[in-house]
Amino acid sequence: MKNRKLVTFVCDGFSNYKTAFMKLFNRVAKLQFGVPIACKKYNLEHNNNPIERYNGNIKDRLNGMRSQFKSFGGAEAFMNLKDIIYNFVNPHQQLQGKTPAEMAEIFFPLGRNKLLELIRYMSNDKHHSLR
Repeated sequence: MKNRKLVTFVCDGFSNYKTAFMKLFNRVAKLQFGVPIACKKYNLEHNNNPIERYNGNIKDRLNGMRSQFKSFGGAEAFMNLKDIIYNFVNPHQQLQGKTPAEMAEIFFPLGRNKLLELIRYMSNDKHHSLR
């Protein structure tokens, strides 16, 4: 048990993160608490900027849509679609124009309209095991 490698969560000094971590992940992960957001500037190993940017993008997108979700399931489906688009459809400048899936060498036979082709590919019965 002591030799297992635990996942490390890294967060800034917002106290609610520490409280939630202690409730949910204390026994299965480690927490590096109080990492400044711009820590690359201080030559620290971890950088909080990417997750802060991602959270900001989600917050910006959801602010105008709060009344659109009639249920938790609708909001969950929207967030799942947003993740799929982020990982499989939109190329990223930091990844030299590739998607995170392409960088991880996860390839689907997608054409020009990646989202439509991904939906068609996943709706095909023989590919349901990939979900």
